[in-house]
Amino acid sequence: MNSDQMKGKFKQLAGEIKRKWGQVTDDDLTQAQGSMEKLVGKIQERSGDQRESIERWLKSQSA
Repeated sequence: MNSDQMKGKFKQLAGEIKRKWGQVTDDDLTQAQGSMEKLVGKIQERSGDQRESIERWLKSQSA
C-alpha cells in the first residue's frame, strides 16, 4: 500500500465524519462535502492516484 492509498483511507474517514456532522447539525452542504471527500478517498485508495488529479477528473466529468 503506497502513501496515496493511505491518504485515501484517511480522506474516506474524514469525509464520513464530515458527512455525519452534517447530519447532526442538519447542514446539507456539509453532508454533500463529506460525501464528495469520501468518494475521492475511495478512488484514491483503489487507484493510488493523487487527490488533486482525482478532484480535477471529477470536476471535468460534471462540467
